[in-house]
Amino acid sequence: MRSTTKAGSGHPSTCASAAEIAAVLFCGEMRYDPKDPHRVDNDRFILSKGHAAPLLYAAWAEVGIVSREATLTLRELTSDLEGHPTPRLPWVDLATGSLGQGLAAGVGCALNARRIGSDYRTYVLMGDGEMAEGSVWEAAQSGQFHQLDSLCAIVDLNGLGQSRATQFGHDTETVAARWRAFGWHAIVLDGHDIGALQAAFAEARATSGKPTVLVARTEKGKGIALMEGKAGWHGKPMSAEQAEAAVAELEAQLVPEGGAGRPEIPMPSGVVTRPDPAAPAVVEAPSYTKGDLVATREAYGTGLAKLGVADARVVALDADVKNSTFTDRFEKVAPERFYQSFIAEQVMAGMAMGLAARGAIPFATTFAAFLTRAADFIRMAGISGVNTKFAGSHCGVSIGEDGGSQMALEDLAMFRAVPGCAVLYPCDAVSAEKLVATAAAHPGMAYIRTSRPKTPVIYDAAESFPVGGSKVLRSSASDAITIVTAGVTVFEALKAADAVAADGIHVRVIDLYSVKPVDAATITAAGRETGLLVTVEDHYAAGGIGDAVCEVASPLGLRVERVAVPGLPRSGTPEELMDVNGLSAAKLAATIRRLVSAR
Repeated sequence: MRSTTKAGSGHPSTCASAAEIAAVLFCGEMRYDPKDPHRVDNDRFILSKGHAAPLLYAAWAEVGIVSREATLTLRELTSDLEGHPTPRLPWVDLATGSLGQGLAAGVGCALNARRIGSDYRTYVLMGDGEMAEGSVWEAAQSGQFHQLDSLCAIVDLNGLGQSRATQFGHDTETVAARWRAFGWHAIVLDGHDIGALQAAFAEARATSGKPTVLVARTEKGKGIALMEGKAGWHGKPMSAEQAEAAVAELEAQLVPEGGAGRPEIPMPSGVVTRPDPAAPAVVEAPSYTKGDLVATREAYGTGLAKLGVADARVVALDADVKNSTFTDRFEKVAPERFYQSFIAEQVMAGMAMGLAARGAIPFATTFAAFLTRAADFIRMAGISGVNTKFAGSHCGVSIGEDGGSQMALEDLAMFRAVPGCAVLYPCDAVSAEKLVATAAAHPGMAYIRTSRPKTPVIYDAAESFPVGGSKVLRSSASDAITIVTAGVTVFEALKAADAVAADGIHVRVIDLYSVKPVDAATITAAGRETGLLVTVEDHYAAGGIGDAVCEVASPLGLRVERVAVPGLPRSGTPEELMDVNGLSAAKLAATIRRLVSAR
């Protein structure tokens, strides 16, 4: 109460509805070492209803993780006790507050316990309003499919949303029936009854073969007459006078402790039968011959399988496209670390977040177009700063006849917008395999964009591909123009350069395999030496390679022209679509001649 009043904002009413739940969890049910947030076998807690952050901080203060004085810095610029919890605090695994995401992350945390052979449990506290999110039910079916009996969700069924009553109000049986239909063990109880909560958590711990959900009937603003069970208090702090009256009212309801003092927290068991290796083994090198025709999506699957053999931290997540993205090759070598989400990209992304938060290196892979369905999870993974890796295949118009619904033309923009995310776009099999290992080593999020068409191998197996690098494929002192490209259009650019060479036009070609961060030094030098940069990409103009190059070149006064997919795509052969969108070698050669002649 006091922290939200001092901050002048926050959610005291939603904290009050879950106070007993938090008290039982942090002061008796959960096994953790309050002095060591990084202990791998600590039980995990995810506050999916992140707006109840002051409750989490109050629970921490009670067990000595933070001071009571620190809770009064809530929402201040210099305080890590933010309005919604973030991993700036070592006890927070994932940023929450975008409702509907906590349970999916909890699935990932629970899978990680299985991966390392630990008996730690994962608890997810959810609001009843967020059950309207489809991602909750994606996570529910995934928890059931993976038989995660170490996962326990708690639904704070206080019956009130932000603007009105929630969909089911206090109808506990209807809510429980929905969870049971998804294969969960559901327990209905009074969420303010300490004994009932303790018994329910004990029952959850004893349940095997399926996850458990506590459907806890609560009252928003419980214990405070001014707001208990009343609408209109969502996100509203009390005045100083109201807060002091509320504190007095709550203190009058305290049960004498009998000198017990600070609660004794049960310690973890210490059981971790498959701890992570101190260092990974060396990844097997690519084994291609120059000129081999291999799709980068296939080389990605090969590289991921090799990485999985070398590093037990690496896991793969699939959305029922493993035979198209070639992640089934990982499944063959490490089936125990291959997790199926089916056609549910949101839970796949959430699972990856939870796994990454607990030390795994997850690669979540599907068609690039379908990753946009998980855009908010990707955004929150960025805010969490977790070590998630995403890979999207079948990008651009080059996929051909399947048509626009399958063509990722926005994915570079989506991932480039996430702070700290490395965006990698290989053009051949060697660079694809190497960039898988590069992404795994990158500290933070990474995205790998792979393509459907087979392209020739142009790099030696010994070539290195660091984040932030590029490869100059053609260069001379008489270059009149530079093409900056990546992926399938690298080969169209090379053929175009050959075509215009007959006209005496020399073209520099740069493979910008690292789209973020870009190789600013190479781009700058090329712009100054040739006088004109032309970006070419199988992507919409907004947010892709063109924007990445302009961010470097424009402040320096360097000229940039862009070639990108200009409008809505349609079905056709890859060759037809590349040509009609200006990306074919013939069309690029014409563009080069036009630009050079106009100078």
